[in-house]
Formats: sequence, C-alpha cells, structure tokens
Amino acid sequence: MPPGRTRRTARILTRSLYGEAVRAVRARSGSSSRVPAHARQQQRAHTIRATLEELGPLYVKVGQILATRPDLVPEHVREELAQLNDEATAEPFAAFEPILDEELGPDWRRRYPCLRTGEPLGAASLAQVYKATTTDGTPCVIKIQRPGARAAVEADMKVLRRAARALGTAAPRLKEVVNPQAVLEALFTVMQPELDFTREATNMKAARKAAKRFKRLSVPKVIEATPRVLVQTFADGVPINKIKPHTLTRKQRTALAHDLITFMLRSYFVQRTFHADPHPGNILVSEAGTAHLIDWGMVGKIDRNTSTAFLGAFLALAHNDGAGMARQWINLGSATAWSDVAGFISDVSAAVPHWADASLDELNFGVALTAVLRYSTSRGIQVTPLVSVVGKSVANIEGSVRCICPDIKLSQALHEALRDILRDLLSEVLSTEQVARAVIEGLTAVAKTPTQMQALLGDLAARQFTVQSRTNLGVPKGKQPLPHPTSRSVLTTGLTAAAAVALTRNRIRRRT
Repeated sequence: MPPGRTRRTARILTRSLYGEAVRAVRARSGSSSRVPAHARQQQRAHTIRATLEELGPLYVKVGQILATRPDLVPEHVREELAQLNDEATAEPFAAFEPILDEELGPDWRRRYPCLRTGEPLGAASLAQVYKATTTDGTPCVIKIQRPGARAAVEADMKVLRRAARALGTAAPRLKEVVNPQAVLEALFTVMQPELDFTREATNMKAARKAAKRFKRLSVPKVIEATPRVLVQTFADGVPINKIKPHTLTRKQRTALAHDLITFMLRSYFVQRTFHADPHPGNILVSEAGTAHLIDWGMVGKIDRNTSTAFLGAFLALAHNDGAGMARQWINLGSATAWSDVAGFISDVSAAVPHWADASLDELNFGVALTAVLRYSTSRGIQVTPLVSVVGKSVANIEGSVRCICPDIKLSQALHEALRDILRDLLSEVLSTEQVARAVIEGLTAVAKTPTQMQALLGDLAARQFTVQSRTNLGVPKGKQPLPHPTSRSVLTTGLTAAAAVALTRNRIRRRT
C-alpha cells in the first residue's frame, strides 16, 4: 500500500466534515438563515461529489453506484452524484514515456511513428489516451495507465474494505438487506479490467464478436495489449449526446437506438457479460450512423440464474405484471427474517402500470429499476449486489439512447429482441452439456432416494418426524405465534405416514 494513503483519505474526509459542521453551526446561529433549506441541501450534495472526485477514481465509481441506490441515498444527493465524471487534468506526455518503454519495449516509436504527444484525446484519473498511426498508416489510439494508478486504487480498496466491515458491524440489520462488503466486492470485480489492460482487451475481443451481428454497431479492434498499455484501432465519431440534429435521419436514429438496446439486452441475458458504463461519452457515432462502443474497462459478468431472473423481471414490466415482476425480483435474492413480501408485491404492483408502456422521454427506466430496489430494501428483501451494477448499466444505455431517440419504448424494443434471445436460450438449454448435467442431477437424486426414505422411516419410528408450514410470509417472524398446520400440510403428513407404514408392513410380511 502506498505510504500515507489511509492518512490522505482521512485528511480529505476530515476537511469536508469540518466544512459541513461549520455550515451547520452557522445555520443554527441564524447567520445563514437567509439561505433556503433547498440551497443548503444542494451545497451539501455538491460537497459530497467534490470530496469523492478529490479522493480518486475508486471513490468516483462508488459514487456512481450510489447514484443508482435510492434505498440508501436521498434524491438530491443522487442527482449530484449522477454528475460524477472520471476526467482529470492532463499530465505531460513525458510522464508516460517510461511506461511505454517498459510495456512495449524500446522500439515502440518505430511501430507507432506518428504519435501525437501534445494534447491527449482524453485524460481520465486512471489513464490518458493519445492518437497515433501504425507503420502501415492505420489510425489507432494508445491508452496508457497513469504512473502509480493501480497501486493507489488497490490501496483505496483496502481502506474501503475496512470501512465496509465496520459499517456491517455497526449496522447488522442493514447488513441483512444491503451487505456493504458484497456491494463493494461486486464493484471491485467490475473494475479489475481498468487496472489490467489485458483484461480489457479480452473484453473488447468478445464484445467485437458479439457486435458483428449488428449492422450499425462496432467495437474497436485490439492491436496489442499489456497490463498498462492498450493499443486499438481508432473509432471516428462524436459522443452520442453531441450529434447535431440533422446529422442522421429519423430512420437512422431509430434503427441505431434499437440496435444499441438489443445489443445490451443480449449482453445481459445471452452473453451474460455486459458493458457496465455505456454512458454517452463511451458511444461514438460516425456521420454514416455507426456507433462505436469504446472503453471496456468496466464490464459486469452475471450468472445464468440471476440473468434469468432479470429477464423475467424485464418481461413482467413490459407486460404490466407488477406481481410477476416482484416475484422475479425476489428470485434475485432472498427474504430476511423480517421481510414483508406481501407489502413488496403491493408496492411494485402499484408502480408498474405507470412504467409499462412509457417511452424514454416519459420515464427514466434506470430510475424505475432502482425504485424497485428501494421497495425491496425497505421491505427487508435482500438482492444480489449485481443489481447495482446492472442498474447503472441500464441507466447509462437508456440515457445514451434518449439522446437520439427519446420516443422509443423499452417494452417495444424488448419485444423485438425477445425472439432471438429466447431462441439462443433454448439452444443453450438443449445443448449437450446442459442435457448431460440434467441427466447427472436426475441420476444423483434417484441414487439418494433410498437413503432419504430410510431416514424418513427412522424418524417416524422414533416419533421425530415433523412438518413445519409458514403461511404468513408478509409478517415478520417472531411477531406472532406460528400458525396451525394447514389442511394441505396435515393431508401431506398423513399420506406420507400411511405410505411409510405400508412399506414397513410389506417388509414384515416378506420376512415372515
């Protein structure tokens, strides 16, 4: 860990807290009574954003995640955090030359003879990007990690891990629903390619292959990559939010919007590897109407079961099925001892009709998705930490698409993409590997059945067989006595006992 990294974090936080305390004292003393409460809230939110930007890139990413968590952060703070950017002051190219020498070897100048070292194309807190050409004249960009950036981020990760452990200990009830350590680890995992450009290169190659099925999408080609240097083909165009009104026709804009949404939906539900930060600056649109998706440093990965639950939630939303969306959301996690499932279903059912058929211009679906997260947290339902990463990705891509086609409907785009998505999922289920897995699981279950039956008979003989049934899922545990067994549980118990007795009698008869 770089020396003094913890002290630096503490110093910045102390200074910010001191400034906030001074403002609070002035407000109480009446010296700032003329300042409206709303303005004081905005000042506080601005201070939080400025503090995170000063702390560095890892804290900026944490702030961006918190901007999608209405269950944890008030609205005025989330609006300010949504403005967090990863821009930084450009350093002279001389600071990056030693890294190029170490990563690409001393002959890199021969391989990239025309490197524009004056003004970088971009300057972020972790890297700077320069335009260049290869020996054959191919335009390219060279992304170079800032000196000491990886060590600083890894040190900050250790600091945040300690803080998350302390928060979990201080607020055990919060930890049951929102595990701070798990949320951070999900973010750290997503950020790993930003610290090792060979991983980003791998992500780009996979995304480039997936984008080939779309006529209007492209991902730059990797030329070479090392842990701290990434060279890729040049993507011409301007950020999607800076396209001039008459650059593209309405037909081009609509087609491009559908391609972008479909590409992201497939990445969530088919590839299960998705761009976690597709904001407008990472989507460059050429005059011909081709969108280049760049910066694959933040990429999320999602397992099959979680992806299926997300798909179910999206489909329920598109079909105006609030209860169905709530059930799929619960499948993303688990209920706690004090969960109120019935209340959660009621919350979602009341909200979904307002979202189902809205256009991007009428509704921010990323915010709607995180609103469900707020409902589930308040009702004591724990969900996977990946919800934050997926929610951020959805909010980013819809914000980008809104720039060129605000009247598009997410439900319509989902319907159009669904046929191909379901076909691919069905092919996956019917693949040799999946069929073999199902057969093995079935054989394992059959092999265990005699042992389980013997254990059941042993429990019956010892009068230790018990059946518990809970029907009050919407009521916190411990608030009322356990309900009496339902008629179904009594019937099931009786049938099971009768079957066991019959089996025992048959064995006795055979012995005699």
